[in-house]
Amino acid sequence: MQCAIELVDLALTPNNPDYTILVADRDGPLVGYVCYGPTPMTEGTFDLYWIASDPTVRGQGVGASLIAGMEADMRRRGARVIRVETSATEAYGPTRGFYASMKYTEEARFRDFYKVGDDLIILAKRL
Repeated sequence: MQCAIELVDLALTPNNPDYTILVADRDGPLVGYVCYGPTPMTEGTFDLYWIASDPTVRGQGVGASLIAGMEADMRRRGARVIRVETSATEAYGPTRGFYASMKYTEEARFRDFYKVGDDLIILAKRL
């Protein structure tokens, strides 16, 4: 959770070209956000660093709307590839399912990355 807070703080720093944050609200209250930015030392590659939504609105299209807004912004900025890192644990199954529904596919797997039995999965989407 601390990592997510640090990314939000960086994204909200004035004139910071490295991180962008989009938020979703429902008649006022914040219900989700996505943080992303260009991948250093690449051409047209972006990282999706973090996406989160309030559990009370999951399954209501908030995440899909955030992804659509992010991808539209990335296209305007010349993106060609989006990269996402996630965990292979069972707890992240719904997260991986969400990304699959958004047409992100597994590109690589680093075995025992986070800890023994917890692989890093790298997903990608070409725009």
